[in-house]
Amino acid sequence: MRLSRLFFATLRDVPAEIEMPSARLLLRAGYVRQLGAGIYSLLPLGFRASRRVEQVIRDEIEAIGGQEMEMPVVHPADLWRESGRYARIGPEMVRFKDRTGRDMVLAMTHEEVVTDLLRSMVHSYRQLPMIVYHFQTKFRDEPRARGGLIRVREFVMKDSYSCDLDAAGLEHSYRLHYDAYTRIFQRLGLDAVPVASDVGMMGGSQAHEFMVLNRFGEDTLVLCDACGYAANQQVGTVGKPAPPAEAPAPVEEVATPEATTIAALSAQLGVGAERTAKATFFVTGDGRLVTAIVRGDFEVEETKLVNAVKAVGGLRPAHAEEIRAAGMEPGYGSPVAAGKTLVVVDDLVTRSPNLVAGANRPGYHLRNVNVGRDFSPDLVADIVSAREGDACPRCGAPVRLANGIEVGNIFKLETDFTEPMGATYLADDGTQRPIVMGSYGIGLGRALACVVEEHHDEKGIVWPEEVAPYPAHIVSIGAARDPAVGAAADGLHDRLADSGVEVLYDDRDESPGVKLTDAELLGMPRIVTFSPRSLAAGGAEVTVRATGERSVRPVAEVEAELLAR
Repeated sequence: MRLSRLFFATLRDVPAEIEMPSARLLLRAGYVRQLGAGIYSLLPLGFRASRRVEQVIRDEIEAIGGQEMEMPVVHPADLWRESGRYARIGPEMVRFKDRTGRDMVLAMTHEEVVTDLLRSMVHSYRQLPMIVYHFQTKFRDEPRARGGLIRVREFVMKDSYSCDLDAAGLEHSYRLHYDAYTRIFQRLGLDAVPVASDVGMMGGSQAHEFMVLNRFGEDTLVLCDACGYAANQQVGTVGKPAPPAEAPAPVEEVATPEATTIAALSAQLGVGAERTAKATFFVTGDGRLVTAIVRGDFEVEETKLVNAVKAVGGLRPAHAEEIRAAGMEPGYGSPVAAGKTLVVVDDLVTRSPNLVAGANRPGYHLRNVNVGRDFSPDLVADIVSAREGDACPRCGAPVRLANGIEVGNIFKLETDFTEPMGATYLADDGTQRPIVMGSYGIGLGRALACVVEEHHDEKGIVWPEEVAPYPAHIVSIGAARDPAVGAAADGLHDRLADSGVEVLYDDRDESPGVKLTDAELLGMPRIVTFSPRSLAAGGAEVTVRATGERSVRPVAEVEAELLAR
């Protein structure tokens, strides 16, 4: 491809608010252009890179038996009603009516469509197991798109679906995908860490996310370097400290003016945060008021709380008037003598004696509050966020927290879709049984952006071989003054093209500085420079983009190497 004919343009300046290197570089180098919030066009270079990512994924999913197909972007809403997700998913799902008034949705994922196909096509155990997959556009109306291709509203995802006879079959399919994902991310040049994660809107019994560690990542990971434990903080567990053994003391009300925070309360009473009970208030999607009680030295992990109370529609912070209507006081709230609320207590609180808790009236707290004696929780569960230095739940070593970007996920759906939608098979014993499913996703754009996050320098992108749009970037310098330079560069480009090897060729009438700067910015694995000096030295100067290593090599040798790739 001659750069003079390529539909692209580099940018010297990008908006200052763009922080992530991938977002800056893909925009600057002419790989993408933004159309709207979270909506991007892939320009030819970006599209080629995306297709390279797609092919790596296709190779590995085909290797585990995946059958490629394609499913629609627009779905009848009735399918999502059958699964129950139509009511559970919020405004991130785009809903609309077609011209006949029928409710429709834009695809966020395709579990419902796969299940519909299964119930119409699979009848016997002899047809299972199977894996189907496709690459298809998804739309999720994210509340805040960010990071270029990292968090978008419209994107292409590889989603595959395993269909098995039983839980043992699902376990096998899940492991096949787990291993395939490991190979995919290795080939893409990504150091992706598999972590236990929340099942979220997908449902099912188990999930893992593949995370690339990155300071801009929105997810917080709990990692143990000693034994390899890894989990998203949303579900990560830790060994909690052992509270001191004390006999319950009498409850005592104390004045605590303006002590509406744990820090202020600790300072006024001269007690550590670990000697306090913190109340946080939420409202579920179906209108229940939830009072979450954790020790003052911990924070509520909202995802754990959502799962504990089975909060349909998630949680939102409660308003002051909602808290007061239930007989409690914001800033001084407590489950002691609370009104109508669902009280959920972290398990550490139940083992921590004589805590300071709110008195449910302004300016006062209660000393020596004990679970069981002074109030009875509706539910006890682990609802706190893991902290830096907490004990690993496996080996006891200190854990560390790190930010990560999710590049892939896998879910054990089990029968969460096939049972309500009636996708069954006739077993060998003559009974009808629900098909057991798994779901597995990788977003192409996010994977591409993560590659750039891990492979760039101060000059631009440094594409790994598997992902690079072209294996080499030919640059001619001084061709106007020395026709031999242009002839040598043209000749290599044309011979490669005739042999079916496409390379990028900067044949523009630009200064050497512009051409070389653009070559480094665009980031192909090799920069092959023709100049009067290189020809005099015996050929073309080859620069390995990743290392900066330069060598002048005979043109025939360079050509043979590129033909072999």
